[in-house]
Amino acid sequence: MHLSMLLQMAAEGMGDRTAVGSGDGGCTMSALAARSARAAAWFAGRPGDKVGLVDLNSETVAVALFGAALAGKPYVPINYRLPDDQLRAIVARTSPSTLVVGASVAERIGEVEGVELVGREDLRAVVLDEAAPVIGPESWERDGDGIAVLLYTSGTTGAPKAAVLRHRHLTSFVLSTVEFAGAGEDEAALVSVPPYHVAGVSSVLSNTFLGRRVVHLEQFDPVDWVRLAREDGVTHAMVVPTMLRRILEVVEGDGQGLPSLRALSYGGGPMPVGVVERALRLLPGVDFVNAYGLTETSSTIALLGPADHRAAFAADDAVARRRLGSVGRPLPGVEVSIRDPHGGVLAAGEPGEVWVRGEQVSGEYLGRDDAGGGWFRTRDGGHLDEGGYLFVHGRLDDVIVRGGENLSPGEIEEVILELPGVAEVAVVGVPDPEWGEQVVAVVVARDGAEVAEQAVQDHVRARLRSTKTPERVEVRASLPYNETGKLLRRVLRAELTQAAPVVPVT
Repeated sequence: MHLSMLLQMAAEGMGDRTAVGSGDGGCTMSALAARSARAAAWFAGRPGDKVGLVDLNSETVAVALFGAALAGKPYVPINYRLPDDQLRAIVARTSPSTLVVGASVAERIGEVEGVELVGREDLRAVVLDEAAPVIGPESWERDGDGIAVLLYTSGTTGAPKAAVLRHRHLTSFVLSTVEFAGAGEDEAALVSVPPYHVAGVSSVLSNTFLGRRVVHLEQFDPVDWVRLAREDGVTHAMVVPTMLRRILEVVEGDGQGLPSLRALSYGGGPMPVGVVERALRLLPGVDFVNAYGLTETSSTIALLGPADHRAAFAADDAVARRRLGSVGRPLPGVEVSIRDPHGGVLAAGEPGEVWVRGEQVSGEYLGRDDAGGGWFRTRDGGHLDEGGYLFVHGRLDDVIVRGGENLSPGEIEEVILELPGVAEVAVVGVPDPEWGEQVVAVVVARDGAEVAEQAVQDHVRARLRSTKTPERVEVRASLPYNETGKLLRRVLRAELTQAAPVVPVT
């Protein structure tokens, strides 16, 4: 199946519903289809075999995505937050292409061989011109095996790679996770994740197929997010962990709640259990969903649903409560397996690498296919419990090897977050001449709180054991995150490695 089919079905079955924008003046599904058809004709007549986008969230995201699909060209959204030299390097890798850019972006990029820059307003003028040429249904490209989207990975552990998502991968994700026209006519989804994130792509596709109106926040700010959610009757939203923590601070601060919100999904990185519990207390009427997925899997592959959240929060059952720290169970049609370094399947409870297989799983990069035999190695560590719930331990590259023992940073971080004065924490391993690596914790204190190194060490030692106790604890004003909320451990590791070795804690 092809992305154009999702748009065609939405336009024919729910043409009068608002697709993007305000409830009383936004772009309808029929209008979105018409504008995308005009964009397709415009893209088809321009240079290059790809359509790129470097811009903030807006209606242009949906028009560019569907327009590129109708024109038979891969859609390549690019991170506008990159430093200029990195941005130009990524843009050069899209050549030959037509690149739609927001205000002031063109001057940052300059001239790149094989890349034509066009302004967002130029595209908007074309798609609003009802006399402009269109690419209609009779000439739509229908090859489900063609490349729909190229997404550059965040590069948290190295140089960004171009992940290949074909039409069949993305449509399989949509068809297996949402019901056509399944949204109520009053439903609205607030999208604040950037358009170059896989969640930004999947939100366009899923909400169009559902018939749910999309409200865009150009760039995330917790005060603006809460204001827009209240003013525009937002019923559904997706955030990353750092966003949720900041949203809760705003809601708790003014005491007004989020009256229209019905469902909030979170993902994109580890979520501290304490933050989830706080959210459940502050927003008791909201259905929470933990969604785990990767760019290479076309978004979500496992879900911890609302019933699991409530059961874990209310239960005295230790197993149910512990599952609040999981990412739930695999979606229908997705297989998850935990493997050892040699590819052997591990039993329930045994930690290893998360492997995944399914129709929505790509595992492919430009010039390289990492999904041999259909299985994709995620490079995430984790385990499955007896009930099939998946616990993700973090990136295998982040595992600390101390004295031959593998230590999970996430486990240590969860314990440190139990301390009332700790707002955020990152645990990393840095080189140590005696043990191979030493455990270092970097802590961000809550406003007005003091966090003592000895208090952190004593707490971890009491809850875990001596080998997992940080040899060093630093208190900083902030931690380094990328624009989608992922902790940049390699940045911390590089900074901390420059410090002098310390005597290990015994």
